[in-house]
Amino acid sequence: MSRPLRILVPLKRVIDYSVKVRVRKDFQGVEKNGVKHSLNPFDELSVEEAVRLRERKHPVEEIVAVSAGSHKCHDVLRTAIAMGADRAIHINMPEEQADSMEPLVVARLLQAVAKKEQSNLVLLGKQAIDNDFGQTGQLLAGLLNWPQATQARKIEIDGDIARVTREIDGGTQTVKAQLPMVVTADLRLNEPRYATLPSIMKAKKKKIEQRTLKDYGVEDRKLLQVLRVQEPPKRKAGSIVGDVPGFVGKLRELGAL
Repeated sequence: MSRPLRILVPLKRVIDYSVKVRVRKDFQGVEKNGVKHSLNPFDELSVEEAVRLRERKHPVEEIVAVSAGSHKCHDVLRTAIAMGADRAIHINMPEEQADSMEPLVVARLLQAVAKKEQSNLVLLGKQAIDNDFGQTGQLLAGLLNWPQATQARKIEIDGDIARVTREIDGGTQTVKAQLPMVVTADLRLNEPRYATLPSIMKAKKKKIEQRTLKDYGVEDRKLLQVLRVQEPPKRKAGSIVGDVPGFVGKLRELGAL
């Protein structure tokens, strides 16, 4: 008999996608003070999919959301609860430390959380939109020695078998594997719901469990050094040509012919 699903959903608080980011004067990162933050969009898809699995009458025992950072990440954890997560775990650390944690450290932390929570399905975004590493899910699957399906656009579960349709260049690929499993969410997986006002109010009263890296026996080791962060070079303004001879002349002027 298959086990009920115990779903772990890692979350990250990031600068909102609508914000135009500015590079810091020391070129070591981007300005975050006074800037709007929100739940990483790919992680929001993961929360939604976990809740939908329960709504499809799959035997879901528990949905646990987890996030690392300062007290500010309580907002994203409460968003997950308002959407339908059962519990939330806050791994407390300075915001600067959370922002600089490398994917391997994050994966080791999630490995420890998944083992402690006895999770058999980890749903997480394929990447965070602030650093775009896109490595955590794959590293986590390797550390746990679980099968993985990245860039998922559809998830079907029958007993202890997961069938995942994933995005690939020029089409899709469908894979299946036995749980436990790690799945990373792509944009076409679903459309996240808006939490209702009663759910939001209820989530505000929900207790968020407090943990530290030490509780999970994880050390924040740095293997990478950021040398410089900079904006992409500005593109030169284009020009409109009125006819074909003008177009050819412009190409010659630019050395393209």
